Amino acid sequence: MAEEENFMTDKEDYLKMGMNIATRTKSPGMKKFIYKTREDGLYLLDLKTIDERIKVAADMIARYDPKDIIVTVSRLYAITAGEKFAEMIGARFIKGRVAPGIFTNPHKEGFTEPKLIIISDTRNEKQAVREASIVNIPIIALCDTDNSTKFVDLIMPVNNRGRKALAFTYYLLARETLKARGDIKSNEEFKSMPDEFEAKLEDNKMAAQQ
Repeated sequence: MAEEENFMTDKEDYLKMGMNIATRTKSPGMKKFIYKTREDGLYLLDLKTIDERIKVAADMIARYDPKDIIVTVSRLYAITAGEKFAEMIGARFIKGRVAPGIFTNPHKEGFTEPKLIIISDTRNEKQAVREASIVNIPIIALCDTDNSTKFVDLIMPVNNRGRKALAFTYYLLARETLKARGDIKSNEEFKSMPDEFEAKLEDNKMAAQQ
């Protein structure tokens, strides 16, 4: 019972949202976050580590000026969640792949110099990882078991493919960041709900057809 009280939210919420359900592949950097392997071969991430890393990430994000933070999102299910999170903490948002040179070439159109990058998937956003690593911008990344962790400063082990898992991750990250900043003092003051961060299936279908 004491262990349960150490979680930021009900432990069952993590299970219900599928936040610990990973892939059948593991990268070297993600091995230590695996709790066990299911009978169907899927790896399961450690719930306590998921919980702890969201809190650590929020504390780290809170130390930066919001205008110096960029959230990058490329996966379809992550777009709504990442954009809502960026809006709530006042960060900048980049949808889709980051253009080469945007962080490294002062002559590039749209060139910017963030001080922190938050990435939803190191595979899809490998250009953002590469760019940030060249100019030593700290990287926080949501990583599933098959993600590369190279150049990532803070790994958030989580199911970064699931619609509900992504929504709940960014919901908690927004809430805990605002608390760490002192913008709100309790969970009750955070008025948003997880479904506000969740991608709508009809929106995803339309986006896929564009």
